[in-house]
Amino acid sequence: MHNGPPLARNMSIVVLTYNRCDELRQTLDRLKAAVPDVPLVVVDNASTDSTAACVAQRFPDVKLVRAPSNLGAAGRNLGLQAAATKYVAFCDDDVCWRAGALHRAQDILERYDNVAALNARVLVGPSAATDSTCSLMAASPLDGEPDVGPALTGFMAGACVVRSSAFQQVGGYWSGLFIGGEESLLALDLMERGWRILYAPELAVWHNPSPLRDSVGRERLLARNALVVAWMRLSWRDAARHTWHVLANQPGWHRRQKILQNALHHYWLSGARRQPVSGHVTDMLRQVRLAQRQQNEFNRPPYP
Repeated sequence: MHNGPPLARNMSIVVLTYNRCDELRQTLDRLKAAVPDVPLVVVDNASTDSTAACVAQRFPDVKLVRAPSNLGAAGRNLGLQAAATKYVAFCDDDVCWRAGALHRAQDILERYDNVAALNARVLVGPSAATDSTCSLMAASPLDGEPDVGPALTGFMAGACVVRSSAFQQVGGYWSGLFIGGEESLLALDLMERGWRILYAPELAVWHNPSPLRDSVGRERLLARNALVVAWMRLSWRDAARHTWHVLANQPGWHRRQKILQNALHHYWLSGARRQPVSGHVTDMLRQVRLAQRQQNEFNRPPYP
């Protein structure tokens, strides 16, 4: 049971959106019903549809932040700044926090002051099946807290609660990644400064995936950003291994070449700075990688 400070004093929800007016409207209606005591901030990433007008007219009590251009994930930085609360729950315009989740999140963050982020359990679609990424998180080999969940080396940007001071300490989301795996760099920088990330399955969000998605474009950005982050933060040995792994999972040599060229080009033009993480963080990454490899071997069918 929640016995801490009133939720509205310490917690806000920041919703990032771009050109999904109808879905955003439905999400805001759901959020108001599920968590009526939490202030809402909408970051409109320079939408070209009627998003801003819709929010202003239909939800006058929602704080609207209009980005000067499409900042991608870095738009969330504007939202956290505008929220000005101790904790911020992030979600996208097709995600809704479930009732009770944020009270529990505040309790956890008040109790464990070295935790920077909590990743919620993501329930997908009408069946509310647990997202496969969350299943991997639940199997993390890293020690967390028995009453919360295991520690992680990453999190999901659209389904997390963060401690604002930790987020700001590392500079939030780096604009150079734009979108797609943008959490990976932030997670590494948080861990390097001694912050912890936990998987908290008691916290739940419902994700109704938007049909308005450029799946192919997003996959390319995910691959590009995975390479850029590896080159920025991993040892050259681990970066080379990660580069090989990312490229090996791409279909065909032509696409691999295009992604590698794009990543190299973007690395130099984006102003990326190489600051490899410490041995402690590297060891955490290796533990997680080994556990995932063993899990993949265990789940592999015995016959081709």
